[in-house]
Amino acid sequence: MWVRAAQHVRPMDGVGNDQVPTEPLASAPPSVVREVFGERRPSGRVLAKVREGRGPARGVPHAPDGEEAPEGAPLLDVQRVLNVAENPGTRLCTLRGCAQELTPMLRGFDRIGDS
Repeated sequence: MWVRAAQHVRPMDGVGNDQVPTEPLASAPPSVVREVFGERRPSGRVLAKVREGRGPARGVPHAPDGEEAPEGAPLLDVQRVLNVAENPGTRLCTLRGCAQELTPMLRGFDRIGDS
């Protein structure tokens, strides 16, 4: 329960608050999920543009914390990444789960076992 001091507490005549014992709230125990899986990865994807010889530039969506992710690239939401991934020149990164996460959305969830 939280108490908003200004709304729920008022000073008593002749009593000072400087001698009131206080103690910090105990911190919450670490989450079991966080202990098992580690820190949460940033959501979204970043796009690395790749130019291989002639022709249009190709793209590779990466997790923002991935080794191959371009530094400073804007974070793309799921819909934008799916639009990019539908391009035949796009290759999905397999290092941090991008391919595994997006393939069912591109091909349909009933085809998950087909890959």
